[in-house]
Amino acid sequence: MEAVARPELFDFHGVCMTHFFTDNWEDIQNFEARPDDILIVSYPKAGSTWVSYILDLLYFGQTHPERETSIPLSVRVVLLEIEFPWLFPGSKSTPRIIKGTKMINHLTVSPRIIKTHLPVQFLPKSFFEQKCKIVSVARNAKDSVVSYFHFEHMMPFYPEPGEWGSYLQRFMDAKMNFGSWYDHVKGWWEKKQTHPNIHYVFYEDLAEDCGREIEKLCCFLGLSPSPEETERIAQKVHFDEMKKNNMVNLVMFLETDTNKTSFIRKGKVGDWKNHFTVAQSETFDEHYKQKMKNCPLEFHTEV
Repeated sequence: MEAVARPELFDFHGVCMTHFFTDNWEDIQNFEARPDDILIVSYPKAGSTWVSYILDLLYFGQTHPERETSIPLSVRVVLLEIEFPWLFPGSKSTPRIIKGTKMINHLTVSPRIIKTHLPVQFLPKSFFEQKCKIVSVARNAKDSVVSYFHFEHMMPFYPEPGEWGSYLQRFMDAKMNFGSWYDHVKGWWEKKQTHPNIHYVFYEDLAEDCGREIEKLCCFLGLSPSPEETERIAQKVHFDEMKKNNMVNLVMFLETDTNKTSFIRKGKVGDWKNHFTVAQSETFDEHYKQKMKNCPLEFHTEV
């Protein structure tokens, strides 16, 4: 199979995007959500896979346990906006065009658990019209940019990341696929203030006490697993366990370059300290204060 050409960023209605996430735009905007759909929204590399696995286990871990070992998580919890060629292991044919909207509409379980990295203004209106439960996941900016940097090295459906210093500047300038981290987290936070069906989850809180955050999710979703089941799920979604789990860690797909990094990499809060120089951290902090000066959101950069 020929290597997938790295895409270029372009301005898409005021947000930097690549064609792999806009080619299917009409189907995305016309997507028909169902009232029992559960949507996970986040900026890339903010913990959406973590929350996807938690929700999949909460809803189907006991009723459909075979899914966990036979279907990759990215097929069980589908990214709404994807459209790109994908060659599955063992296949000798040409790659299939994968469309998130089509995959979701072929899901046979209920509720459908869906995820997206779209900023709030791009979300199909049907999710709000149907009053779907939405779980918004957010991660501190410094760890987000570090994780995104490593992710783009392994994932050819994103632009070439280049070297760290220029990448960090790109992040600050919002020259990233899915646009500005600042606008993304603020947009969903502001939406939450007028929509009670949105539950906000912080990555750092998950890292500090996953069991506690699972209980909050259950309260929001109206679920009541036993304490034993909650503990079992918390153990399964521990980062060390997810990293070993081929159904979660994206090794099932050939296009990912796992020689450079792994999809589930560290899961640590504060890894940014291993990448930022003192000068970069100071410059970033000043920029952050300006971008977030009127927003009450507070993130922890260490736990």
